[in-house]
Amino acid sequence: MRGAKGAIVIETSPTTKDGRAMSALGEVAGSSAGNSAKGTARCMTYALVTPARNEAAFIEQVIKAVVAQTVPPVKWVIVSDGSTDGTDDIVREYAAKYDWIELVSLPERRERNFAGKVMAFRAGYAALAETACDVIGNLDADITFDANYFEFLMKKFSENERLGVAGTPFREGEMQYDYRFSSVEHVSGACQMFRRQCFEDIGGYTPIKIGGVDLVAVISARMKGWQTRTFVDKTCFHHRKMGTANKSVLMVAYKGGRGDYMLGGDPLWEFIRCIYQMKGHPFILGGSFRLAGFMWAMLTGVEKVVPDELVRFRRSEQRSRLRAFTGRMMRLKLSISETA
Repeated sequence: MRGAKGAIVIETSPTTKDGRAMSALGEVAGSSAGNSAKGTARCMTYALVTPARNEAAFIEQVIKAVVAQTVPPVKWVIVSDGSTDGTDDIVREYAAKYDWIELVSLPERRERNFAGKVMAFRAGYAALAETACDVIGNLDADITFDANYFEFLMKKFSENERLGVAGTPFREGEMQYDYRFSSVEHVSGACQMFRRQCFEDIGGYTPIKIGGVDLVAVISARMKGWQTRTFVDKTCFHHRKMGTANKSVLMVAYKGGRGDYMLGGDPLWEFIRCIYQMKGHPFILGGSFRLAGFMWAMLTGVEKVVPDELVRFRRSEQRSRLRAFTGRMMRLKLSISETA
């Protein structure tokens, strides 16, 4: 609960049945009090929400990764979004051991889209209404990480009071997210950590059927004046390949381009991005299909799914980054010519 002036007060009673989390949280509380007395940054507390739909293949290893954290969450709500594969049974097993894990079960829904995932997240967030914490995390049900992952991120929040959204890159096998075209200001939806005030300022996640929910949230945070950052000196691991369920690689590329137009992407930015992607797999075709999706959406006047204000803000950011990149290339060319 919260004490005077919104300070976090951690109860002295055990928070788990095995007593482990009680000890860890006690260390956080002691560290917070000590740091406060010294006038330095205190440790932050956090809660997690995980929407899970038929994640029996991955959810247990995610739970084990969270349970092993050096600084555990004050509460973790796992929302079973109509799962029929045994996900609920796995979560119940661990919820019986750890009081800070809670299962929320939703009825099965026919339609599968990203808006439904937002509804599941909202159900989990509602379950946190009476939980005092500084940071709210949206954690996918197929992500794992090392034991001090959240301690690392909480330290980043404690060091910068304007940091609104934080996360790390993710890996899929040997592949790591490419930040040359999204920058470290973008925070992947695989694990997005929000300062709670920031999350409330942006009104939470916007339900968008085509996806881009995480992107819109991060851009909205910057529009509200918050800083957003991916810290590349740590990674998490994504155990399911993104965006390819029941779709061909080329269809994923085409829909990605179409979706980027609907989410307010700048045409010049998209053109350069797609040219760059043509060198990757599938060679030439991947970038070409993405560009075709964007251009066809633009030429046919497909309706955007975000407000005009966000479109203007996003395009302004993308153009600024293009100018900065061009400036760096010009300086590099000048430097090479001077030394030749």
